[in-house]
Amino acid sequence: MGTINYGRVILGGIAGGIIAGFLDWFLNGVLMGGMWEDAMKSLNRPNAFSGAFLFCLFLAFIIGGILLVWVYAAIRPRFGAGVRTAVYAGLVTWAIAGVLPGLMNAATGLFGPRLMFYSTLAAAVEFLAGSIAGAALYKEAESHSRG
Repeated sequence: MGTINYGRVILGGIAGGIIAGFLDWFLNGVLMGGMWEDAMKSLNRPNAFSGAFLFCLFLAFIIGGILLVWVYAAIRPRFGAGVRTAVYAGLVTWAIAGVLPGLMNAATGLFGPRLMFYSTLAAAVEFLAGSIAGAALYKEAESHSRG
């Protein structure tokens, strides 16, 4: 069993984060943009995406992608390399970072249940695509035995 290749975790995480971020822009920004605009208006908040917001969002996707590929690398020795394990890693991280916040936002009334349902489904697509892409770039570190 090899050790985690952190260089590949970072590389795969950046790629997966960029893919998930692009999907988020399309799914939440383009397809559900009107719903988000209405939700922000109901909170008396501007819907304009400032440069600082977009930078933080980009950073969150990169960090999230790295964590996602790290989960893949951590469970890979038990489940084996490949898409199935990447899907497992994507589902675990989606449950923690997508489902739970969506449930809390809907339960507290911050955002409507319909918006949170659609947004959480969109997050599943984002996490799974990012996980599969990031895992495709991951390779375990070669162990060097002394002999």
